[in-house]
Amino acid sequence: MDNTRELILDMLMEILEKGAYSHLVIRDVLDKYNYSDSRDKAFVKRVTEGTLERLIQIDYCLDYYSSISVLKMKPLIRTLMRMSAYQLLFMDKIPDRAVCNEAVKLAGKRGFRGLSGFVNGVLRTLARNKESLPYPDREKEPVKYLSVKYSMPEFIIELWIKAYGEEKTRMLLEALLQESPLRVRLKENLTREEQRDWIHALEKTGVRVKEHPYLPYAFTLGNVENVRSLPGYGEGFFVVQDVSSMLAVEAAGISGESLREEGRILAVDVCAAPGGKSMHLAEKLGERGKVISRDVSEYKAALLRDNIERTGYKNMEVQVHDACVLDESLVEKADVVLADLPCSGLGVLGKKKDIRYRITKEAMEELTELQRRILDVVWRYVKPGGVLIYSTCTLNPDENHKMAEWFLDNHPFTPQRLAPHLPEELKGEEDKGMLQLFPGSHETDGFFIARFKRNR
Repeated sequence: MDNTRELILDMLMEILEKGAYSHLVIRDVLDKYNYSDSRDKAFVKRVTEGTLERLIQIDYCLDYYSSISVLKMKPLIRTLMRMSAYQLLFMDKIPDRAVCNEAVKLAGKRGFRGLSGFVNGVLRTLARNKESLPYPDREKEPVKYLSVKYSMPEFIIELWIKAYGEEKTRMLLEALLQESPLRVRLKENLTREEQRDWIHALEKTGVRVKEHPYLPYAFTLGNVENVRSLPGYGEGFFVVQDVSSMLAVEAAGISGESLREEGRILAVDVCAAPGGKSMHLAEKLGERGKVISRDVSEYKAALLRDNIERTGYKNMEVQVHDACVLDESLVEKADVVLADLPCSGLGVLGKKKDIRYRITKEAMEELTELQRRILDVVWRYVKPGGVLIYSTCTLNPDENHKMAEWFLDNHPFTPQRLAPHLPEELKGEEDKGMLQLFPGSHETDGFFIARFKRNR
C-alpha cells in the first residue's frame, strides 16, 4: 500500500459520504490488497472501523475545538479530520505530530492546501487537550453523556434503558466497543482427526483457535487477516457464522424427537442470504430431508449459490422469492420454517459499525411492519404440528418479544420450550419459548430466538 491514510480517507468517504456499507468496503479493499504488509492492512482496518465506531465522540470533540462545526465542513476535510482525530484520541503508538503532519499533507494533496492551517490548528489543539476532553455532564445529561462516551445515538440508549435498565445498557455499550471475535461453524461430519488437522493447519499460519463453550462444532478464530485464504475455506470445511445463528438452527430440533421420525423433512428458510443457517439446516438434515433457501433478489440468491457450491451441500434448493408474497405450492408443506427476518441489526453493532448511524426510529417502525407482513404469510407454510423459528439479530423488544407475542395472539401456534435444544449454559435463560442473547452477557452477538409449534 503506497499511502495507507489516503486509502482510509477514500474508504471513509465511500461509507460516510456516499452511503456504502462499511463491512463490504473494508472486505473488498483488504481483498484487493491481500498481498500487502500485514501491518499496513491492520492499520487500515483499525482506523477505518475505529473512526466509524467512535464517530459521535469524535464529532463532539472536533466541534468543541473547531470554529466550523463538523457538519458544515467540506466532505473531504470532514472525513480527514475524523480519521485523524481517531488516531490522536485512540492510537497511543502514533506520535501526535505525525498524525497532524500527515493530515496537512493529505489535505494539500487532495486540493485543499488553503485549509491546511485550519486542519493543523484544530488537530493540534485536540492533541494538547486530549487528556481532559469536555464531555457532557454525567449527572445533568446522562443520556447525552452515554451517547458521546460510547458513540451511540441517544434514541437507541433511551430505548435500551427503558427495556433493560441503566446497568444493562451500560454493559451493552461497553461490550459493543470490544473487538468482535470471528466465529465459524465447522462441519459436524468431519472426523476428530480431520478436525485436529484443520486446527493444526490454522495454527501453523498464526491463527489462534479456541473451542466455543456452547457448541462442539463452533470455534473462535483470532489473528485472521483474510478468511478466504484460511486452510479449509476453499474445501468448504467451515462457514463464518456467529454462534447465535447456530443456536437458531439448533432450536428447530431437527436432531431430536420434536420432528417426525419417518419420511423426509422439508425445511424452508424464507430470508436466507448469505446462507449460514440454511447450510446448517442442510447439514442437520443430511439424507433425511431438503432445505429450500429463499431470498428476495437474484443478487442474494447468487450469494447463496456461491456458498452452497463451496460447501458442497446437495440437499438444498435456492429460489428467488419475496417472502411477503404467498406461495400456494408450499402451504402446509414444511416441517420447519426458519424466519430470520430483516431487522434493525442492533445486536451486531460491534461488527457493522455504521448501522447505528443509518437506523432511525422511523426505519425501525417500518421494519416491524415488514416483519408482521412476512410472518402473516410464511406461517401458512408450516404443517400442523410443524415448527416455526423466528429470529433476529437485534436488541429491540418491538422486533423481538413483542413481535413474538403479537404472532402468538394472531396465529394458530403455541410457544415451545427452547431448553431441550440449548447448551447447558443457556438452559435457564429462556422465557416462554423465547431467548434474548446479549453481547457482554453471552458469548454471542445480540440475538433473539423464539420457537413456535403449529396447532393441529
